[in-house]
Amino acid sequence: MRDYAEAIRGFDLGQAASSALHGNFDSLNACVECCDRHAGQGALALIHEDRDGNTTRYTFDQLKTQAGRFATVLKAQGVGPGDRVAGLMPRTAELLVTILATWRLGAVYQPLFTAFGPKAIEHRLQQSGARVVVTDQTNRAKLDDVDQCPTIITVKARSAELDFHQCLEAAYEQCEPVMRSGDDPFLLMFTSGTTGPAKPLEVPLRAIVAFQGYMRDAVELLPDDNFWNLADPGWAYGLYYAVTGPLSLGHATTFYDGPFSVESCARVIDKLNITNLAGSPTAYRLLIAAGSAFSAPIKGRLRVVSSAGEPLNPEVIRWFRDELGVTIHDHYGQTELGMVLCNHHGLQHPVHLGSAGFAIPGHRIVVLDEQGCELPAGQPGILAVDREQSPLCWFGGYHGLPTKAFKGKYYLSGDTVELNPDGSISFVGRSDDVITTSGYRVGPFDVESALIEHPAVIEAAVIGKPDPERTELIKAFVILASGYEPSLGLEETLRQHVRQRLYAHAYPREIEFVSELPKTPSGKLQRFILRNQEVAKNIAQQATPASA
Repeated sequence: MRDYAEAIRGFDLGQAASSALHGNFDSLNACVECCDRHAGQGALALIHEDRDGNTTRYTFDQLKTQAGRFATVLKAQGVGPGDRVAGLMPRTAELLVTILATWRLGAVYQPLFTAFGPKAIEHRLQQSGARVVVTDQTNRAKLDDVDQCPTIITVKARSAELDFHQCLEAAYEQCEPVMRSGDDPFLLMFTSGTTGPAKPLEVPLRAIVAFQGYMRDAVELLPDDNFWNLADPGWAYGLYYAVTGPLSLGHATTFYDGPFSVESCARVIDKLNITNLAGSPTAYRLLIAAGSAFSAPIKGRLRVVSSAGEPLNPEVIRWFRDELGVTIHDHYGQTELGMVLCNHHGLQHPVHLGSAGFAIPGHRIVVLDEQGCELPAGQPGILAVDREQSPLCWFGGYHGLPTKAFKGKYYLSGDTVELNPDGSISFVGRSDDVITTSGYRVGPFDVESALIEHPAVIEAAVIGKPDPERTELIKAFVILASGYEPSLGLEETLRQHVRQRLYAHAYPREIEFVSELPKTPSGKLQRFILRNQEVAKNIAQQATPASA
């Protein structure tokens, strides 16, 4: 294991790039980096486990062939360098072929989470200008309600529509990879905001170096590891670190195409002999709640476990140590940055309970006050990245949109943290309105917009209410239109309305009907007042004796 201080002192971008990538920043193709250059020796690339317990393995050679053929399919639909291809698919081999084929053309892959409803899909497709959306039979119906939907290719398509496998079988011609520069995008992500709909951001090819650094130093992915990242590739952590990171290192990744459960998780770890696991605290808390039903079948299997998405609870760390005999480490990142602050499995440094860890080599992380001055240890402030001294920081802003995320040479994360005396950083809390629920980031604006679409709703405000199981649950404050009265039935109607229009985890679990909402004199919604009220209620309830 390398010493952390030595890794920081010895970091050199040129060496990191040359060792991580084949070629240089002026001639890159993500399909070559994540597939072609690992083909030829029969190396395993994907282990796919379906919900019925069937396991299928794919080599880099097989994926190279299929990606080359599907690239000709996309090319025939007008996809070229820089164009967008969206994927609305579960974790299957077809998803991976779609991603690699898109990259092969020098095009940009855009993920669409399978729990998205038509409204969320429509916004992202319109913003991206995608030429093609690839989906499966289960998700195809959602696209019927998407205005100006691009060309659709479906796994098990409807009659007279483009079928994924039929197109693939007919495409005998191979497509050569299109080389791009390190600053050209290969992913188009969307991140939830507090003052508007989800914002698009482009991820440049040079970010692959940063993704590999995380896999090597923080996850400590070793050649003989069996790796499984529980995150869905419809989100950044899954697409960055369940697809791009491991494949670019020539390491196989694992897809489980089924609903998450204690039973399925234990079965996959046991059956596939998973040794290196990554996921979210929400998933881990569900596993812990099952006790020995989860721990007994897999004890001794896992070598290391990584956690990301929200702060890791100390009791989770202790449980994994005591019940499974494995070390679980907390990691911090954002869609805009990738992972930048970690308790590294592959680097030697102090690890403290409750601390998010140290900056990944190639990044300088600081804590700023409201004036943008760097703070010493012991004073809470905003976590920021010193872009001038962070050669692996690739975020350059939101695509086509202004941003307040930059202040001079710093990128402001919007999260409140505190620097510790040893140089590690501890997470204090969120400094914006984005809701973290069950490991997902949800923008309140999206939920409010969906609520207002219902004829019963005039206005709505959405916040994250503290919740021990989900970190936060989504609560909506609703002003009803004339002719509608508060009722449990209307609450359920509104929940299902939002769930169908957005996605499964973004509906309000609690709805409170109110006569007015707190606003500034200029009419801006003050969600923090509602959030503070809920925190105060929670404190009061905890302080009230049970007999009261």
